[in-house]
Amino acid sequence: MAQIHVDIVSAEGQIHQGEASMVFAPAEMGELGIAPRHAPLLTRLKPGAVRVKLESGEELAFFVGGGILEVQPHLVTVLADTALRAKDVDEAAAAQAKQRAEEAMSNAKSEVDLARAQAELVQAAALMQFLDKIKKR
Repeated sequence: MAQIHVDIVSAEGQIHQGEASMVFAPAEMGELGIAPRHAPLLTRLKPGAVRVKLESGEELAFFVGGGILEVQPHLVTVLADTALRAKDVDEAAAAQAKQRAEEAMSNAKSEVDLARAQAELVQAAALMQFLDKIKKR
């Protein structure tokens, strides 16, 4: 079966590197499914789950807080603002982040503060949704 190489990196460093039979990513205009020999593509990512399907059928899940996705026929590169492996996500910290973002929205004193709080809330809500999905597996 054909494989595609996947690199997931964030400001903190390399999160994942390896071969996959399929990659799923939350692009700005909707979820993308990327198979080997996919047409070249460059798009922004929204906060959500990147899933890497291995040849064995196992799926690895990662949370990205946004970023850029570059696809070449034999390479997928995720340049994430923030990225976490599913096993590294702290549910209590995610709930606190969501609560802090909601408080920041209600206490915003300017348009800039409100926009920043809204962005934080979107990321926190996406992380909570990611946690719900991986619990159901």
